Amino acid sequence: MKLDIDTIGDWKRTNDCGSLRRDDIGREVALLGWVNRRRDLGKLIFIDLRDRSGLTQIVFDEEFDKVSHEKAGILRNEWVIAVKGEVTARLPGQENPDLPTGDIEIKVRELKILNETEVPPFQVDGKIDASENVRLKYRYLELRRPALFHNLVMRHKIALGIRNFLNSEGFLEVETPFLTKSTPEGARDYLVPSRITKGSFYALPQSPQLFKQLLMVAGFDRYFQIVRCFRDEDLRADRQPEFTQVDLELSFVDEDGVMDVVEGMMVGIFSEILGYPVSRPFPRIEYGKAMDLYGSDKPDIRFGMELRDVSDLLRSSTFRAFTKVIEEGGVVKAVNIRKGASFSRKELDELSSLVSDSGAKGLFWAKLRRDGWQSPLAKFVGPDSRSAVEERLGAREGDLIIFVSGMAHVANEALGQLRIEIGKRLHLVTDGEYSFVWVTRFPLLEYDEDEKRYVAVHHPFTAPLEEDIPLLAERPKQVRARSYDLVLNGEEIGGGSVRIHTIGLQNQIFRILGLGKEEVKEKFGFFLEALRYGAPPHGGIALGFDRLVAIMVGAESLRDVIAFPKTQRATCAVADAPSRVDRDQLSELGLSLLCP
Repeated sequence: MKLDIDTIGDWKRTNDCGSLRRDDIGREVALLGWVNRRRDLGKLIFIDLRDRSGLTQIVFDEEFDKVSHEKAGILRNEWVIAVKGEVTARLPGQENPDLPTGDIEIKVRELKILNETEVPPFQVDGKIDASENVRLKYRYLELRRPALFHNLVMRHKIALGIRNFLNSEGFLEVETPFLTKSTPEGARDYLVPSRITKGSFYALPQSPQLFKQLLMVAGFDRYFQIVRCFRDEDLRADRQPEFTQVDLELSFVDEDGVMDVVEGMMVGIFSEILGYPVSRPFPRIEYGKAMDLYGSDKPDIRFGMELRDVSDLLRSSTFRAFTKVIEEGGVVKAVNIRKGASFSRKELDELSSLVSDSGAKGLFWAKLRRDGWQSPLAKFVGPDSRSAVEERLGAREGDLIIFVSGMAHVANEALGQLRIEIGKRLHLVTDGEYSFVWVTRFPLLEYDEDEKRYVAVHHPFTAPLEEDIPLLAERPKQVRARSYDLVLNGEEIGGGSVRIHTIGLQNQIFRILGLGKEEVKEKFGFFLEALRYGAPPHGGIALGFDRLVAIMVGAESLRDVIAFPKTQRATCAVADAPSRVDRDQLSELGLSLLCP
């Protein structure tokens, strides 16, 4: 039977579905929304009516209005309806304290059916009963779920809080181009062919880096933008090819000036949005120390378990797996796990497997018992060395010491990952706890063995520490950058630097990176020309907005805070993109395909 669909006509919504309270009893109201749930008790039909503000229970009572009751018999979940009726109190004992509208219900006098629906591919209300691929294909249905909708509301509030704060600090929001020039940024560009200039291509920006620096040359002094960026990279877990960042640039500042603004912004939005008091100044740790103590350049400092180098204490041991590594220039590092002596052999084997995945050759352990070490190492390490290791790690009876040997970067990475895993297993952090830390003074350059040249650790516009500039010519790997990353709960949420603002130093960096004069002119000529016209000292930062929102709402994936995210294969499941285009479109662009 074909359903006759009603029109709204002259009906106007008097209230949303989350606003009515006991004070509204007796009012005549009109509500519009979706059928969230339906319960048919014969003479009474109960509907939970939903819109973005919440739920209201409405009642079709055969004795109150027979026509609307009869019409309500065909309603199903997710149909769109409009009702008029009277706000009444729920019967004593039938109130719902879990709903803001739980004290009242609407007795319906009139019903309009505005639209029906196909049977949804998964239930909108209740447990998740479909794969992520299906839910992403029908994302507009999944966005009806309260939890996901809440995340997007929070995203809006956080963005608004950021804009309000930066406006109060004298920043100007300026839009930069999406269709721009391809420049090396560390990942592949998304290219857009030009119809007007056939054979030439725009690139979608991986960041607005050069344009925001040009705005400083232009004298804007303080710029910001909440901007979309694009990177065509092989997707790792929880990465998106298009993402949003909060982009800042300031003139006449040093590192402290940028950090001060960002700290004020974080304190403000965490207080305003979450009611969480963030104290400042945020702690700072140099890159080398972060790697040494935490095995990570994005340390989670909410719990201890710092890594300690015990090479000097074990150099005299008879355990060849340690002494050989030390002789070859490697290290033995250790971490102490409070009350970890209760770990089973199975758990220790699992930790050993994790360490092996990081490139280390395995781990060694010692359980601290009343009568000494319970460990395969006990017979190789003398009593004095054991005591010295315990003292350095602050270990005591009932603890577990984990050792890893290897080259410093391997041991650090292995123990750093193990530290995070143990932190999760032992529940060393609690939900709703937030801890910021700045990681500073990264290496400016690193040597790429595949390309046989130096590459920028951050980007080629990052300034070196002034005292390290003399090292550029002979020892570039030792040069430290005026760079800084903001880390929250062990996740990098932002990275920035003081920029190079003189053409001489910028050209020197390009030469060290192996860029020839013609390549520099082609890719960066417009930027270098701008530096000739009075570029001020300046610096900035880009904050990962999606990741910040995910941490603040407790989402497990970035896809949970983006309205229409891409899949892990970088496709849009809703629109089925990317897709093929016809030959006429390609011909108009002067393109042909190598593949069929």
